[in-house]
Amino acid sequence: MTKNIQKFRDGIFALFTRRFGVVAELMIERLFKFEKSKNQFYDRYDNINKKRVEIKFSRALKANEKTITIANIIEQIFNANVEKRMFSSDEVKIYNFDCNIQQVKVTEFDILYYGIFFSDKIAIFKINSERIVDCPDGSAYQHKGNEGEGQFHLKSENYDYHIKNHFDRWITYEELHALFGGKI
Repeated sequence: MTKNIQKFRDGIFALFTRRFGVVAELMIERLFKFEKSKNQFYDRYDNINKKRVEIKFSRALKANEKTITIANIIEQIFNANVEKRMFSSDEVKIYNFDCNIQQVKVTEFDILYYGIFFSDKIAIFKINSERIVDCPDGSAYQHKGNEGEGQFHLKSENYDYHIKNHFDRWITYEELHALFGGKI
């Protein structure tokens, strides 16, 4: 990975939640030639198949080894470095991780594109909205009393399920950079 591509990848990992989400949405829009959504309840529209598309991605980060306490708070803040917690797609069996795919409102879309940004490349998965309830570590509720908005966890323990049942493709950071018009 060149220094420019590494800087690009590190910048993606450093983005706050909403800005990171926009990167994922634009990636899926460009890859699949989707259009902007027709309302605010889903992310993109597949005009060819007449499907509402939702897009949810997360970053693969090693689980924190320690909880924050008053005795270790300064050490934990100093160690809160994303670069130290990143890992590659080849290391999914080595490190514990938990990517929470949340705010999933299955009645508002037809297809969900979801995935994980690893340190070396990005895994893209695809699932029909009615099949989300079958995902391991899923819930129809995100918060107590919250109906119609669920979540599921894509983590070390169920990663193989997602690979076997919903994997669509890999995209490298070089390919993503080019997809956005970048020059190496």
